[in-house]
Amino acid sequence: MKKFVCLLVFITSLTACSSKIAYNNVDWWIYWYLDDYVELTDEQKTVFDEYLNTWRQWHKNTELSKYKAQLEEIKQDVLTNRLTSERILAHLLHARTHWTRARDKVSPDVAAIAKTLSDEQVITLFAQIEKENREEIEKRQDYLSLSEKEKKQKRKAQLLESVEEQIGRLTDTQEQIIATYSEQYLSTRDEWINYRETMTNAARRIIATRHINKDFEQQLITLIQNPDTYRSPMYINARAHNAEVMAAMVSELATTLSDEQKHVFIGNIEDVIEDIEGFME
Repeated sequence: MKKFVCLLVFITSLTACSSKIAYNNVDWWIYWYLDDYVELTDEQKTVFDEYLNTWRQWHKNTELSKYKAQLEEIKQDVLTNRLTSERILAHLLHARTHWTRARDKVSPDVAAIAKTLSDEQVITLFAQIEKENREEIEKRQDYLSLSEKEKKQKRKAQLLESVEEQIGRLTDTQEQIIATYSEQYLSTRDEWINYRETMTNAARRIIATRHINKDFEQQLITLIQNPDTYRSPMYINARAHNAEVMAAMVSELATTLSDEQKHVFIGNIEDVIEDIEGFME
């Protein structure tokens, strides 16, 4: 069910796209993604199109400026050498509020659409979600087949690639910093899979009552807007731990940036700001 909601909130993630065309044609992208889960009737599409237009205007008029403002703050933090772990954690929390606002904006409309789904549509929706859950479990089994050394190497390689994309070629010192912090990350794969399955089962139970439950829409909205209810304490704690590890790593890396690396990093931030400004026109 979360994936079904995520595709509707997809409109909020388009700031990562480098094309204004993609942003202005978000309805096509959402329908393309939605078709993997459920095929809407003509009547449902008419209602859904109205919701999409409302979301898109809301996002353009109120959200893009917030994204731009935070990116400008991050840019200034880089320029003034203020990327402390505390500042990075604050930026992470701030970024999460962008997602939360979007989720809370669309969830009432998601619940309204869900109420109109036929039994066949519901079966198709959950069959696809269960298929993806099984695929995630298979990926987990492949990961577990790796040795501890291979797991560590994979995690380090992913971090190295991610950082290098943002600042350019890394120095030996920077690679060592990343290697050290990569050892501190906690695996959340098992807890994440359990979370997906718990959310799926909870959504299935609620949606099964959609034609007879007067509180159906509010119950589905509550499920969508309160994901931590379905995360285990271990998962919540591991996510918080990993965020702190990431913040500490980035903070330490920030003290080692060369002028050229800082220029590359600032350039990447400015590229996204420029994209957002294009979306706002």
